[in-house]
Amino acid sequence: GAGQGTDAVELGSTGQSLLIGGDGRYYNDVAIQKIVKIGAAMGITRFWIGKDGLLSTPAVSSIIRERGPAWQKPFGAFILTASHNPGGPEEDFGIKYNCGNGGPAPEGLTDAIFENTKVISEYITCPDFPEVDLSTVGTTVVSDEFRTVTIEVIDSTETQVNLLKTVFDFDQIKTLLDREDFSMVYDSMHGVNGPYAKKVLVDVLGQDESTCVNAEPKDDFGGGHADPNLTYAKELVETMGLDKTGAKID
Repeated sequence: GAGQGTDAVELGSTGQSLLIGGDGRYYNDVAIQKIVKIGAAMGITRFWIGKDGLLSTPAVSSIIRERGPAWQKPFGAFILTASHNPGGPEEDFGIKYNCGNGGPAPEGLTDAIFENTKVISEYITCPDFPEVDLSTVGTTVVSDEFRTVTIEVIDSTETQVNLLKTVFDFDQIKTLLDREDFSMVYDSMHGVNGPYAKKVLVDVLGQDESTCVNAEPKDDFGGGHADPNLTYAKELVETMGLDKTGAKID
């Protein structure tokens, strides 16, 4: 219904999780702490958060659908991203919400959220709730006389990569990558995909780290526009020996 996912108190009482992560853009870290404080005040008792605050949009969907145990399965997720738009103090910030099926919020829910924004006069938060250390995978439990809140910082890549292994033939891909007459680079443009690229190409498929370029997420995407096309992926286009139309330079 239209109210699906908007009553956090009811959802929190089930022991299910609120999943949080983003693309690493400016303000991601601050927003995550705010979401936890407001969520705890609203009665949510379990949070899953991607390590370093990072989760790609496909990874969020995978975690909602695949990661256990089932009784902790997320009822929804905040993805802190403005897609390919630039990041930084003067650039864009955005929030996506995914539902318990792993997909983006349907129009009925986003309409309900929008209507709520017109009438909301206050919000509650837990200002004294401790800051969450996002740099280390592990579980933190925060308790008072009213409730216990469990925060689990999870590996950002594990669930997504395990799912990819069931979809693609990694042995065949490795056979291609290992050929002496084949070379490749993967340009993450300092976006969220860096850790995923390194996990798949270096850790799983055994390629040299030089395969992954611009693989460290930065809050301003290195001053670039993290949109992998001929206009913005200039470094990759140059490496590939292409012109701005995508044609090979002879």
